[in-house]
Amino acid sequence: MAGSAVVAAYLALTGRSAFGERVLRGRLARGKEDRDRLDERRGIASVPRPDGPLVWLHAASVGESVSLLEMIRRMGDEWPELRFLVTTGTVTSAQVLAGRLPLRCIHQFVPLDVRPWMRRFLDHWKPDLVVLAEGEIWPALLTEVARRGTKIAMINARMTEKAYGRWRFARGAARALLTQIDHVQAQDQETADRLLALGLPEGRLEVTGTLKEGSAALPHDELERQHLAKVLGGRPSWLAASTHEGEEVLAAEANKEALRSWHKLLLVIAPRHPDRAPGIVAGLRAGGWKVAQRSAGEEITSDTQIYVADTMGEMGLWYRLCPVSFVGGSLVDIGGHNPFEPAALGSAILHGPYVANFADIYARLAAADATREVTGATIGAAVAATLEPDAAARMAHAAWNVCSEGADVTEQAMDLLLAMLDGVA
Repeated sequence: MAGSAVVAAYLALTGRSAFGERVLRGRLARGKEDRDRLDERRGIASVPRPDGPLVWLHAASVGESVSLLEMIRRMGDEWPELRFLVTTGTVTSAQVLAGRLPLRCIHQFVPLDVRPWMRRFLDHWKPDLVVLAEGEIWPALLTEVARRGTKIAMINARMTEKAYGRWRFARGAARALLTQIDHVQAQDQETADRLLALGLPEGRLEVTGTLKEGSAALPHDELERQHLAKVLGGRPSWLAASTHEGEEVLAAEANKEALRSWHKLLLVIAPRHPDRAPGIVAGLRAGGWKVAQRSAGEEITSDTQIYVADTMGEMGLWYRLCPVSFVGGSLVDIGGHNPFEPAALGSAILHGPYVANFADIYARLAAADATREVTGATIGAAVAATLEPDAAARMAHAAWNVCSEGADVTEQAMDLLLAMLDGVA
């Protein structure tokens, strides 16, 4: 089937609201939707469109949306009349963004890729520019935006080998959709090669690096940081950040080993998905650990061995407090998470072997001796060694240098988008 025919078949399948309603019911039953904001997923806006030029930026989830904030802030400073609509697709992303959006910025849940819902959404918001972060390719979105003659940019683009493997069996459809995008800024050469192979015109592509390098440091409550620093009182601590199932047990075993070198060592676990925390706490307590849970209001005491930090929007606090951070999603085959967050805040970085999502970044950090790769068997010894003040400071400084080298990525993205808006009143 020709590429245009495949796209037409998809648009026909998703051309009725009944299809979207079935999908929404399933997602709601699995806890993946905010019941009070379901209409936004149907393309029904919950707030009026602001006057003036409007940029719509879509990011799939938490990390992608947070990476946009510094760029939005700087664009707003450059052009005060500009307004921003940020859409995401996950409940967690909405919670994180709630208190962090820059001025003149609105959050909505993105409509499901159902054609009548996307049309309703676009009819209300009438964006002057559409910006896709990371690289989700949604046929109804791209088709309806292009039909209106609105320019489309894809920034911070990343296409994994897995995603490429899916699209290469529908190469014609991918080409038909990618040719509707006016310009792409890719994170790395691998993504660029995959997009070109799928049919993106070469003249519309540049490799700029990841936007996450230019993101502002994660925020924190300074009074709370001072309070917790006083509670810790110089007690050694380390962080297992954005952990996934299986990694908490490995972190606890590592803490047991590192305790031989560091008396009273505290492990802080911040799970990637906070709703897993009750199970994590129960499992650790069953294993004999003395555990406190932040969302339950339990304090860190001298007897606490593991603190489960399961509250949203506080990673900036823990990276500032803990001199060593293991970045999760890397001891299990998830692909890793953003190492620039701890790098920007002076925390030395440990990670497992599964970092495909940030392979280029981790390679640069490794070349600068700014990270240490570990396995489940070696993480304990690595924690003990990295906690040495000279080691932690050296690694953190090296990571910060790598992070700061890429700060111009935000500038490049901002310049591109402002140029694409040229002529908008």
